[in-house]
This record gives sequence, structure tokens and C-alpha cells, in this order.
Amino acid sequence: MIVEKINLQVKNMPEATLTTYVRENSPEIDGNRRRPAVIICPGGGYEFLSDREAEPIALEMVSRGMQAFVLHYSIAPEVFPAAVVQLAQAVAHVRSEAERYAVNPEQIVVAGFSAGGHLAASLGVFWQEDFLQEYLPGEKSQWQPNGLLLGYPVISSQPYGHQDSFKNLLGSAYETKKAQLSLEDQVTATVPPTFIWHTMADDLVVVENSFAFVNALMKKQVPVEFHAFMRGGHGLSLGTQETQIGDGYGVETNIQAWPQLFANWLTCLFEEA
Repeated sequence: MIVEKINLQVKNMPEATLTTYVRENSPEIDGNRRRPAVIICPGGGYEFLSDREAEPIALEMVSRGMQAFVLHYSIAPEVFPAAVVQLAQAVAHVRSEAERYAVNPEQIVVAGFSAGGHLAASLGVFWQEDFLQEYLPGEKSQWQPNGLLLGYPVISSQPYGHQDSFKNLLGSAYETKKAQLSLEDQVTATVPPTFIWHTMADDLVVVENSFAFVNALMKKQVPVEFHAFMRGGHGLSLGTQETQIGDGYGVETNIQAWPQLFANWLTCLFEEA
């Protein structure tokens, strides 16, 4: 396995780090295999980056036949658009190095959890916008995701939104730009197919965030699969002992099915492509 840290430097932007979890091909099995790639954005309210939503998720994806990458993106006091530019560069990097990473360049999924879900969805809605080309060389198609995986995502800046995430993301521009980054209002038909899961009992980033995004995707006829689990609070990650917090929080049996549900969805998505 190739495990390395790649420094991503965009002009006029702080540096980000992309950690690779890449299976190497074996001539004994299939020396030319190309796998889907998942680029993971941990949550943390744009204030910190959660380790529970980083390497454990990556290893779970690898165990299900994908190549995984974790993006350590900029957080407060850095503000929008730093993180989404860094994520766009991460997608472009993985696509440009697809042969080395044994990745199918047309099967790159951007994944995010909580505020990382807002970041992943931001690239999903903004990848074709001109502002990204102010920072990145090349064509917009180089950083276009082929799919989105969103776990209990921050989406909306409306009354049920997680306001601290938007305050950290926007800093002094919070009042003037928060509507622009309420992503349910920015959906177009160019958003990639999306897999979303949330819990009905989440009282920090409430499930209405996901409802709003799903409804917007449906109105634009973007393919979407949504799972709303009955139990569990916020930030569950895999819902297993592997990702529990020290006090025991985070083990939730009813959500442990989501990685397999996602893997099934991914297979169906790329079989149809």
C-alpha cells in the first residue's frame, strides 16, 4: 500500500495535505486494475479536523475495494474559498496521477462528514464556477467530482443550519455571504450523483439539512440516494468501537450499515456509466 503525504500548494492560498491510502496492483491478481477513488474531508465545524472521520473512514473504503485519500484542508481563521479550492486541487491531483494510484479517472468521489460534508457538497455545486479558475490551472473538468458521499452534512445557513460552521468558514463576511453558501439554494443539474446519510436524532446538525439538499437535487433531477437512520447523535463516523470517543460515545449499531450501502450505490452508479 502507498501511504504518503502530498503537500498541495495553490497560488495565494495556504498549503493543504493529502494523505494517500492506495492499494498497489499485483500482477498475480490484476496488474491493470483501476479502482474508484474516494477523497475524504473530515468534519469539525471548519474549526478543527476530526481524526475519527479521517483515517478510519479511509481504511474502511480501502477494505471495500476503493482507493482512499484524506484531505487536511484549511480551517479558521482561513476563510472561503480556501478549503474548496484545496479540494478542487486534490481532485485534479488524483485524476492527473490516476495511473500511479491505479484509479479510474472517471470514478472520483468526494466525501465529507459534518462540515466536511459542506465542503464536499460545495465542490459539487461550485465545480463549474469561474472563481476556481482564478486559483487553479487547467480545465474545470479536471476537478469535477464524479460523485458525492455526504455523512450528516452541514448544508444550510437557514434557521436550522449549524451557524458556527458558517461563522468559521466566512469570518467577517458571515452576514453578507452566508446565503451564497447555503447549498440547497445553489443546486443545478451539474451536481454529481449523490449518496447522503443522516440520523433523525441528530440534534447538532439536524436532518433538515439533508432533507433540503435531497429535495433540491430531486428538483434538478440529479440522481440521489438518501438514508435517514432512526437513532444516533451527531458525528458518528463508522458507528463502531473503532471510531468511538474516549467516553464511549459514537457506537451506534443501526448506522453501521452505511459503508456497505454506499459501496452498493457506487457499484450501481459506475456500472451505469
